[in-house]
Amino acid sequence: MVEVVRNKRPPRGLVPRLRRALAALMEELGVGDKGVTVILTGDRRLRALKREWWGEDEATDVLSFPHYEPGDPFVPPHLGDIWISLDTARRQAEARGASLEEEVLVLAAHGLWHLLGHDHQKEEDWEGFRRVQERILAL
Repeated sequence: MVEVVRNKRPPRGLVPRLRRALAALMEELGVGDKGVTVILTGDRRLRALKREWWGEDEATDVLSFPHYEPGDPFVPPHLGDIWISLDTARRQAEARGASLEEEVLVLAAHGLWHLLGHDHQKEEDWEGFRRVQERILAL
């Protein structure tokens, strides 16, 4: 189940597509029986979260907060929360020549991949992120 919380107004039609595409991606990844919450907000909130949890005083596009320790054999019914800044997503979409909707889908997939325990510390770690980010756009 994908729950979407709107702390900032998204464009019309984005939320239903986000729910459908993320749920389909979760199904493909074998976690379709789990839940996630996607919080759509702005730069100010993500900056505050990044400062609080990472000690970095800057806005970002997406942050993931798992509700379990990735790698733990017990995976709870709710995987965690994905926070997306619509402000940063809009700027990134414009820079890439993409729609805001596409950018939010890419960021949601990126956040989900983090919730599933993946990181991108090394260049080779990015392959999984690229794969899920491309896949969600086709769903």
